[in-house]
Amino acid sequence: MLAMNKFRILGTIVIIIAASIVVTSCKDKRSTGWEYAPNMYEHIAYDPDQKNPNFKDGKTAQVPPAGTIPVGFVKFDYPNNKDGYEKASVEVKTMIAQTQQNFKDGKILFEHFCSPCHGKGGQGDGLVVQHGYPAPPSYSKGQSSRGGAMKDLTDGKIYHTITYGVNAMGSYASQLAPEERWKVIMYVHHLQTL
Repeated sequence: MLAMNKFRILGTIVIIIAASIVVTSCKDKRSTGWEYAPNMYEHIAYDPDQKNPNFKDGKTAQVPPAGTIPVGFVKFDYPNNKDGYEKASVEVKTMIAQTQQNFKDGKILFEHFCSPCHGKGGQGDGLVVQHGYPAPPSYSKGQSSRGGAMKDLTDGKIYHTITYGVNAMGSYASQLAPEERWKVIMYVHHLQTL
């Protein structure tokens, strides 16, 4: 009998708890209940286009301080002229490991970005040439418009040319990240020997 009363009391308590949960949860349809982390819903940060009383000019989006470099940006301090080209030729050397994977990546990047003009073998016979555009010089046999044989181009000269462009070739700085440029250069050196 004592055990029966315990089960009745326990059952009654469970029913009362369940009923109170149902009643309290259905009270206000607009309530989302307790907020675990209110900062996730009501952020205290300013949006870039919002007014901000913390700065003198009242703008949230501020110009970076002079001389700062964005995270991940690689500075290339050689001007886009003949002197910068020659200085890069002497001072700029490859910055990545000469691995088989980097070579394969360079080949893929070359085929995607460079071969339409330079051709898959680097002989200046790409698709654009077949459509009537002037042919770029061959990497193994041609002469550079800036002087010297294409097969003798150094890391710095090729990097400078990819970064700034030359003649009909535009800059590829926005298409190829610095590390990708080095991979392409590694593959171009291979094409210079063919």
